[in-house]
Parts: sequence; C-alpha cells; structure tokens
Amino acid sequence: MKALASFYSDALKIALQSIFAHKLRAFLTLIGIIIGVASVVTVGASISGLNSYIIDKLTKVLGSNHFMIARMAFSGDMDDETFERLNRRNKRLNWDDYEWVRDHCTTCDFVGAATGAGVDLKQDGIEFPGTRVMGATATMVDIEDKTIELGRFISDDEVQRSAMVCVLGGDVKEKFFPNTDPIGKTLKVRGLPMRVVGVEEKRGSFFGDSFDRHIYIPVTTHMQIFGRNGLQIHGKTRSRETFHSAIEDARVQMRIKHRLNGNEEDDFGLVNVEELNKQIDEFTGLIAMIVVPITAITLLVGGIVVMNIMLVSVTERTFEVGLRKAVGATRRQIVTQFLIESAILWALGGMLGLLAAWGVVALITALASITMTITITYILLALGLSTLIGMIAGVYPAFKAARLDPILALTHAT
Repeated sequence: MKALASFYSDALKIALQSIFAHKLRAFLTLIGIIIGVASVVTVGASISGLNSYIIDKLTKVLGSNHFMIARMAFSGDMDDETFERLNRRNKRLNWDDYEWVRDHCTTCDFVGAATGAGVDLKQDGIEFPGTRVMGATATMVDIEDKTIELGRFISDDEVQRSAMVCVLGGDVKEKFFPNTDPIGKTLKVRGLPMRVVGVEEKRGSFFGDSFDRHIYIPVTTHMQIFGRNGLQIHGKTRSRETFHSAIEDARVQMRIKHRLNGNEEDDFGLVNVEELNKQIDEFTGLIAMIVVPITAITLLVGGIVVMNIMLVSVTERTFEVGLRKAVGATRRQIVTQFLIESAILWALGGMLGLLAAWGVVALITALASITMTITITYILLALGLSTLIGMIAGVYPAFKAARLDPILALTHAT
C-alpha cells in the first residue's frame, strides 16, 4: 500500500515538474481547454438567460395564471391547411360571449375582455406613430397584474357608459406629458379628447420592442371608435391549483354559448400562458441542441492539441521513459505517469474555464438587459466532456510511451 502511495506521489511530482519545465507548452495547452469549457458554459448560460428573459417578459405583460379565448390560437405545430380550415370556421367573439363566460365561469376569479388597434397619436404638434390603443374592461388590471403608477385604472362604470377616459403607457406619458402630472389632462385619439385617469408603470421592452407604447380606454369606447373587430376574452385564477379547472370551465361555457355538440371541435382558440412557457422551453431547448454540440467542438480541438503536445512530450522524454523501464517501471506505471500529467492539465484548464465563463457571463449581464444564469447542468456537461476528451487525448500518448523498448529508447537518446 505504501509502495503504491509512493508511486502516485512520485508520478504527481514528475508530472508537475514536466509541466513547469515547459511553461509555454502548458500555457498553450490550457488555452484550448479554457476556451472550450468557457464556451460551453457561457452558451448554456446564454440559453438559460434567454429562456428566463422571454418568460419573465411574458409574465410582466400577461400576468400569471392567465388564459385567453380568441378567434384563433396559434401554435408552432399548426400547418397551413389546419390554419385555413380554422380561419374559415372559427367565429369572431363578441360582447355576448364575454358576458356569458363572465356570468357562468364559476371557477374563474376574474374574467375580462380586451381588443386593440394601432393608431398614430397627434396632439399640439407632437406625433407618436404606431401607438397601440387597447380597449379593456376594469378587470384587466388584475388579470394582467398591471401596476398603476399614477391615478387609477379604468372603472366598471366607465366601461358601462363608454366613457372617454384613458390610462397611459409609460412611453406615451413621456412623449405628451414629460415632467408633468397628466392626471385630468386630455389626450386626443382620432381627434376625440380622452381624459387621462392613470399612468401604468413601465414594463420595459422585448428585444427593442417597447411594452409601454400604448394607452388603455374602456373596451366599449374602443368598439364605438374602431368598430367591433372581435374581442379577446381573458380569464384568471388567484390560485394555481384551480387554473386548469378554470380553463376547462371557460371552454365548456364557450361551447354551450356557441351550441356545439359533443363531437364538434371548438370554433374558438384558447391560449394558455403556461403552454406558451412550454413552447418557449421547447424553442430554447432546440437552440441548445444545435448550438451546444457546435460549441463542444472547441473542447474536441483542445483535446487534439493536448494529444499532440503529449506526443511531443513522449518523444522528448524517450530517454527518461527508457531509463525508468530499465530500472523496473512497468507499462502500467508509465501509462499512469502520462495520464496523470494529462489529467492535471485538463483539471486545471476546466477550473480556469469555469472562472473565465463566470467573468464573461458577469460582463454580458452588466452590459445587456438579459440576466444570464450559469446552471449546474452546463457546468457538469462541460466538465464531463472535458474529462472524457482529456482521457481519450491522454491515452494514446501514454500507451505509446509504455510500448517503448528500454534498450532502443536509451540507444536513441544517446
């Protein structure tokens, strides 16, 4: 046992001496490993960060435990034929549909209606093109978890009497009422004066597309100004436990309202925020399946570099290997010696690669609006791949060294 411990101690010492004796060679070897490990971990962090970023933005806009009934519900796996068929068959939702679901969906804590149209706002010589005018019921503030920074949201009474009031998004407020309280002032929509009753807290942007370039008006007012272009019915539960029951309840009520028989398919679309999150997970997972293997090639290149350098090391140390075999070193001991040297390089390179990845991720997070997250999955993947490639890269040179004939090795060296 002591002899074995002594052997490994000596092997480790010789490996370290060899590495420090050839610092430049070791440095160049480490560079390849560091880049490979850092690339895999950083790409993984980017994908995880992208996933979290998209889901976070969706939650800010749509709220949690939220579903929507619309004329069409688009999904990534819908083919053109299915789309055309549903587009011909599905009906536009109307105010009666909303009231039916509102009055009969007993498991829904909130039911609301919304619609939208794009306009170019103009007032007092100021223009703001591409503004979204959203018609909403009072419950939409709860359904989409909106935060009102100034004033209040639209009331039920204002919806019932089609009041000429509005709630501003942050960008609209800054454009028309910079550095001033807009509550009580008016903003014209298609020439019609709307009294400002509130300002929504800013929700940020999504890849440069602002979530704050809009105003809210009562949905009934919206239908009078822009026409009845079809509503979206929104539902929400306070508890996640009742969320799926509420979706099914609302779906059944819509089928009853539209007088659909048991074997007839729905003539409306149902969008579940939870399903959107699953589609995002699938999308980012697909990106990972494509990008991570490509990035892992850098680790393979690093392995080839290590193998080449280890082969050079074997050639340079022919006399040393011959001498050790002449004094009784076995093939197994020679193989172990070179594998330890390779393992040290890969272990050190792996740790430095993780540190490099952490630095890159911290820098990108500081400069960009996406918070990148280093996950244990990609750390284990990078270290696992680097260990496997390192072992493979070290095995061939080690066995080549072990097969050297001691007499020929000593003769060649002299």
